[in-house]
Amino acid sequence: QIKKAGKIVLSEESRRYVVPSAPGKRFSDDTKVTDMLYRCYGAAVKEKKFTELLADIQKRYQEIIEGLGITLSLDEEFATIRDNFAKKIGRDYAASRGEYLNGKILAAYLGFEFIDAKDVIFIDKDGRYDVKKTDKILSQKLETTPYAVIPGFYGSLNDGSGQIKAFSRGGSDVTGSIVAKNGKVDLYENWTDVSGFLIADPCIVKNPDVIETITYKELRELSYMGASVLHENSIFPIRNEGIPIQIKNTNRPEDEGTLIVETTCHKPDHVITGIAGRQGFATISIEKDMMNSEIGFGRRVLQVLEDNQLSFEHTPSGIDTMNIIVEANSFIDHEQQILAGIHRAVQPDSIELESDLALIAIVGRGMKDGRGTAAKIFTALAQENINIKMIDQGSSELNIIVGVKNIHFKNAIRAIYKMFITEE
Repeated sequence: QIKKAGKIVLSEESRRYVVPSAPGKRFSDDTKVTDMLYRCYGAAVKEKKFTELLADIQKRYQEIIEGLGITLSLDEEFATIRDNFAKKIGRDYAASRGEYLNGKILAAYLGFEFIDAKDVIFIDKDGRYDVKKTDKILSQKLETTPYAVIPGFYGSLNDGSGQIKAFSRGGSDVTGSIVAKNGKVDLYENWTDVSGFLIADPCIVKNPDVIETITYKELRELSYMGASVLHENSIFPIRNEGIPIQIKNTNRPEDEGTLIVETTCHKPDHVITGIAGRQGFATISIEKDMMNSEIGFGRRVLQVLEDNQLSFEHTPSGIDTMNIIVEANSFIDHEQQILAGIHRAVQPDSIELESDLALIAIVGRGMKDGRGTAAKIFTALAQENINIKMIDQGSSELNIIVGVKNIHFKNAIRAIYKMFITEE
């Protein structure tokens, strides 16, 4: 796979900066390097023998080095990792070593300069990249570096401590976006194992079509609702820079892939651009007569959620009802405290809970000019005898979100795909 990536990079002189992830699985029953590092560090924290686990990881990298036919020793790096694991330096440090070591190998293979992400990317304690500090240091470094490999997924805390801090899993996409922004590039290519962004999950819909062009806003909606080709936060660093993203397949580089842009005059092939969804939500239904005339009712209800560190997804409401959609597992941890808090805050007539809810987002810029999109969704689900538990549409007319029971989740996505794509 590294040879394939190397061939792709070196085939175009304009491909100047490379952001690698950690090695993944070599076969279906294999273990990702990041998971091996977590297990190894976990043993170190529990003061169990971890050196054999670390030796297995080093062997994995040595096989890659030998397979590439390059002269490179990682003995010094692994000695440092062993010492830092013994010192229990941190879980983020452990996870980041997969990208760090792979970056070392890739830089040696390509003949590019290696830039350690901890020296140029800075992240706050909540996992957000420090725009001001990062952009100043990284842009200066890239101005004087024509070709470089910068490991993805991690940086260092922005407090000056030098402590390794990681983005959430899949954060190499975010690193790539940050590098693209500060490298002032024309195009950010994201090479993965699929030929672009698919209209629906291929595990649910057989051989779904590839999306040719998608806007940042559409991508954000689909990524948040479960479409996992690209990390949902990866568009933020370059969204205002006018830099397009192209999703390409490392194993099929000739495929066009998907182009992600800020805006476009390109007319979509279908009314909808994509369908994505997530399961495992719950509904809090609050009823109170004359709720609509009670100033501050919604604010007081949502304050209870905030006090319990719980975010919400949607709040569809009526004259005397307010429904709050929340992530079920997080809600259950604070269920009774939240119910008691709502009773104290607004004295409702009744509160009902319903779990096992799935949310499905139907996204597409074509909805703005189309007619009857919601009607087609209702028809598609009605034909499959699927009851809609909730519907929500933003004023942007970019997406419609429907709620169905978890048991209908896959059939609902198939029905919507059939209505808008197969039969259109």
